[in-house]
Amino acid sequence: MNGVLRTFSDSGVVTWRNLMNVRRNPEWLLGATLFPIMFVLMFAYVFGGAIGGPGGDSAQYREFLIAGIFAQTVAFNSSYTVVGFASDLQRGIIDRFRSLPMSRFAVIVGRTTADQVLSLIVLVVMTVCGLLIGWRIRGSVFDAVLGYLVILMFAFALSWVGAYIGLVARSVEVANSAGLMWMFPLTFISSAFVPQESLPGVLNTIADWNPFTAAVNATRDLFGNNAPAGFPEPTGWPAENAALYAVLSCVVIIAIFAPLAAARYRKVASK
Repeated sequence: MNGVLRTFSDSGVVTWRNLMNVRRNPEWLLGATLFPIMFVLMFAYVFGGAIGGPGGDSAQYREFLIAGIFAQTVAFNSSYTVVGFASDLQRGIIDRFRSLPMSRFAVIVGRTTADQVLSLIVLVVMTVCGLLIGWRIRGSVFDAVLGYLVILMFAFALSWVGAYIGLVARSVEVANSAGLMWMFPLTFISSAFVPQESLPGVLNTIADWNPFTAAVNATRDLFGNNAPAGFPEPTGWPAENAALYAVLSCVVIIAIFAPLAAARYRKVASK
């Protein structure tokens, strides 16, 4: 019991340390918010009329878009976990943590928790941005809260993927590339910007079972944001059980990558 309490206490200290780093380097937060805002404006106003369905209903497409932008935003934020760990390794911060009488697991939990707080802040900014372009939550308050929780759970799951990649990367330069490389197929072969049924052949199958698609569809359903007229309705078990599949996917991702990250940290910290 004392070990668990110690881990929580040490994790809180590391979380605060990482949040103070964001405060001292506000360009991190600026980059985390400006990039998704740019995507909102580009897809809503540049491409919205072209892909907003047969009638070019850009207003309805903007409502369809926002859940995808939310998921993409928190997914790309996991790159900060990657770069954060790689930077701490390169600067010797991990060696300093190793010399302290603290829980080793707290270093990973503190990093992923801090990045979860960052994701929450960015989601608030993106919500305001969405409201300004005409997006609205059509569901109940309870459903809206569940929608945000699905996105935050997805962010937490991906932060463990980022933790493992960051601990494997040998430098910040490698981490910058590795942290983003896998994000583009994850986010674009999905229902974030277009209906997954419109993707051809094998890409359609990948999109159907992509956890990113499940997070987007679940959030979209909970927000009550319907697809524009003419968009094909997704079919199949993942689409019909989007919330359940999103939660199960997050649990599986954490179950795989949390032990991998912990094992990798033990290996790195023991050198």
